[in-house]
Amino acid sequence: MTTTEADPSPLSGNDTAPASGPRHAAESAPEPTDENAWLEDIHGEEQLAWVREQNARTEELLEDADYAAVESGILEVLDSTDRIAMVNKRGDFYYNFWKDQEHPKGLWRRTTWESYLTEDPEWDVLLDVDALAAAEGVEWVFHGAGFLRPSDGAEYRFAMVSLSPDGGDADRHREFDVETRTFVDPAAGGFDIPTAKGNISWLDADTLLVSSTAEGLPATSSSYARTGVKLRRGQSLADAERLFEIPENHMLAMVAHDSTPGFERTFAVDYIDFYNRSTWLLRDDSWVAIDVPTDVNISVHRDWLLFRPQGDWEAAGVTYPAGSLLAADFESYLAGPAELLVLFTPDAHTSLQSWSWTKDYLLLNLLRDVSSEIRVLDPSAVDASGSWASTVLDACPPLHDVNAYAVDDEDVSDSGAGNDFWLVATGFTTPTTLTRGTLSPAAAQDTADGDVADGGVVSGGVVSRHTEVKRSPSFFNEAAYEVQQHFAVSLDGTKVPYFQVASKDLVLDGENPTQLSGYGGFEVSRTPAYSGTIGRAWLERRTAGIASDDGAAAHSRGGVY
Repeated sequence: MTTTEADPSPLSGNDTAPASGPRHAAESAPEPTDENAWLEDIHGEEQLAWVREQNARTEELLEDADYAAVESGILEVLDSTDRIAMVNKRGDFYYNFWKDQEHPKGLWRRTTWESYLTEDPEWDVLLDVDALAAAEGVEWVFHGAGFLRPSDGAEYRFAMVSLSPDGGDADRHREFDVETRTFVDPAAGGFDIPTAKGNISWLDADTLLVSSTAEGLPATSSSYARTGVKLRRGQSLADAERLFEIPENHMLAMVAHDSTPGFERTFAVDYIDFYNRSTWLLRDDSWVAIDVPTDVNISVHRDWLLFRPQGDWEAAGVTYPAGSLLAADFESYLAGPAELLVLFTPDAHTSLQSWSWTKDYLLLNLLRDVSSEIRVLDPSAVDASGSWASTVLDACPPLHDVNAYAVDDEDVSDSGAGNDFWLVATGFTTPTTLTRGTLSPAAAQDTADGDVADGGVVSGGVVSRHTEVKRSPSFFNEAAYEVQQHFAVSLDGTKVPYFQVASKDLVLDGENPTQLSGYGGFEVSRTPAYSGTIGRAWLERRTAGIASDDGAAAHSRGGVY
């Protein structure tokens, strides 16, 4: 899935000289000084002494008669292991990475679907990162694993595991065998890429595509990989064939292989800076540029090429607004001018957060006034505008954050999970729930009276059958509170949505203790989310109000969030 960031706002103001009179040279502003810069030494004795002093001042103010009870309630929420273990499907297994009090560095593990549906699944631990760190004397931090696609009919077995020695963005990549639950010995040909910034991708069972600064490979001025190489089993990075290189003043280079059966392709990306990039396709041993402006993000899925412009994009006399989503046939676009289909256009209230492909459908995760809406697009059906038919997935309660993404779009067997999707929903008074659903054409189902069994609904031309799988625990009395949405009006007339969570018996007299927070950068929205700590420590924590002028007792109040 991909989301794009907003463009930096241009500077405003008039730098034109006045019509008459001399223009004066701008005076240099004094260099700002940071009186707290000395705190940058996070291990210094003087700095740590200052931290201890501030902690002591804070604790003196906080630790009243109720503090211990509040602290205990918060710790119970934070230390709870009764939370949803989210999984990723690979082949017949469901993989999870899990941390708890006994395993702070985490366990990489897997289970079957039948076991996952139970209250207490049987987990097969593949890698205990705490045990690995103790054995090797390195404070490893698990950064994920990428599987080699097996041959048809075989199970996923080999993966490149990414481990950071300190939690930073420099990783060591090591080949791991999930059958033997061991790293493949480098002396026997196992891949082991030294710690460095970069990324890797399987090309085939004996070849990796690597972007790295290890073993003397060149770096950009941003300290990221400048080249992409083809590394064969048993080879050193220094001897690997160089496939792709970018200028030193660009940010980073990346090479990757799409192993989707029938659509195998190798790509390279030149990340020029945070907002601009160029993408290339390797074809007949030559790099072919995908011709789009550098501020248009692209992604590929089988036959389709998707475009997400970060700024307004004019193509063939049509201007497509920033934040829209467009599609074109991949091969047609490479061959020359191709029709661009508009899949989504933002408006003053609605934005695209992410998208995910199932085998036959495209799921769009939208926010409408910061509340989720999910649309299902069917490339095989065309609407009146000539674009893909779009229907609303009937699974988003109002004032909630709901995200849909594919379970395994490459499971293409007749009884497979190719059109299955996960649905993760949360709200201020709704603990997180995990639902699994299946999309199919409406004509293939019994649509009598518009209903479908097992929780499914008919939504235009697509049927969704979905059932709740897991639910997070409740940590406060959610039924006592209600969520409202209001709009503050900016000076320029913009309506800014905000949520209010408060007791249903809230007295509207302006005397309620209120916690207010907000954010507005990098296209990151503050969406509804369940928090047991806010529920216990703020909503439920009672404080005495202000007595009325006639001497009536003060009303005991909970917090407003």
